[in-house]
Amino acid sequence: MDIQEKLQLLTEAAKYDVACTSSGVDRKGTRGTIGSASACGICHSFTADGRCVSLLKLLLTNACIYDCQYCANRRSNDVPRTAFTPREVAELTMQFYRRNYIEGLFLSSAVVKTPDYTMELLIEALRYIREEYHFGGYIHVKAIPGADPALIWRLGHLADRMSTNIELPSETSLLSLAPEKTKPAILTPMRFVQKQMQQSKQELIRYKNATPFVPAGQSTQLIVGATPESDSQIVHLAQGLYKGYTMKRVFYSAYIPTNAKLPMVDTPLLREHRLYQADWLLRFYGFTAQELFKSKDENLTLHIDPKCHWALNNLDHFPVEVNRADYLMLLRVPGIGQKSASRIIAARRIGNLDFPQLKKMGVVLKRAKLFITCNGKMMEKLPWDPSVLEMRLSENYVGGAYTQPSLFDIAPAAIPMKQFAGKQLLLEAASDTTPFLTNIDDSPLPVLPPIEDAS
Repeated sequence: MDIQEKLQLLTEAAKYDVACTSSGVDRKGTRGTIGSASACGICHSFTADGRCVSLLKLLLTNACIYDCQYCANRRSNDVPRTAFTPREVAELTMQFYRRNYIEGLFLSSAVVKTPDYTMELLIEALRYIREEYHFGGYIHVKAIPGADPALIWRLGHLADRMSTNIELPSETSLLSLAPEKTKPAILTPMRFVQKQMQQSKQELIRYKNATPFVPAGQSTQLIVGATPESDSQIVHLAQGLYKGYTMKRVFYSAYIPTNAKLPMVDTPLLREHRLYQADWLLRFYGFTAQELFKSKDENLTLHIDPKCHWALNNLDHFPVEVNRADYLMLLRVPGIGQKSASRIIAARRIGNLDFPQLKKMGVVLKRAKLFITCNGKMMEKLPWDPSVLEMRLSENYVGGAYTQPSLFDIAPAAIPMKQFAGKQLLLEAASDTTPFLTNIDDSPLPVLPPIEDAS
């Protein structure tokens, strides 16, 4: 099999691994090296500063010794198998970079022979790229669960970011669909990487020429929809990973049917999108998983985003007077983000704000106007009723079904209000699933105190 055929097979097989991003590293090119890592992102992704960048994303091999039922590369699946040599990976990376196709590399692999043997192949590939080709660009590599810590240590000094994928949100599902993997085999490398990163930061302070260990942090991936865990279980697990393992990112991948033994219906991408929105609220807006799932619902509502859903369930905090509310309360208003909240705090030192000024600051008044007042007045008068507000916040709920956004406006009168009363498309959650990670080190997760309305 020639290189072109290998590349086609192994890049196609890598699409199921979404746990890659290169935000977090800002290392400029230096004399004698080629490439740079300047806050890059994944293939065809946008960075924080608006640039669209790309990584070469491929597997070292798709010949796996494991038989994980959710994976397209499982041992029992009848697909063509192939593998790159470490030298081929290095040469492909450099050729793609020199042609200006990519800015870095994401390298993962199925488990071939043993976890340790697979890690040695990954280390050899990265050693060629770093030491022989002197590539200083961004590299994200996947750690293999069950590998020796010494190999993880060597790999971590060659890569910018490392991911150890949990994939299934509960231990029960892991034992059912991937019995060859264990919970300790996945969590132990995460803890090791966390401790090594902390130690590396101390070494970089003391020694100028110390080699950084995974400077962009570690990430993981959760598959959504292959097993019956609820959104509440998934978000609580993500919160535990962020707080207990200093995880940089948790990625969510909607399950794509690859096995007749599992559900043959695609998980709605909208569910994946809602989980990312909830994850964003955990990381940047001061929310906790307990707050997002305070009601009896175990799954996120699909027709409105989690922030709006929280606001509807906590109307006692609203309306908020934008000229007096503090920063944390402004962040909890639908339609107000971090930048617009900071602009509001800065601008109101000069004088009181009105709705036209808020729009110029980037506030999404379509949502925010339902929950705020300016100088004691609301932008429009509506009944203070959750069902009315929910109808105004819902965008893609038409005729009792969820649809993609339309190119044409739909008249509000054509959507009966009764359609929005309590209708949700939710997956049934099993009651006997064992949480993958409830507490970290047997300590309770902290809960932020309730925020009072500053107005």
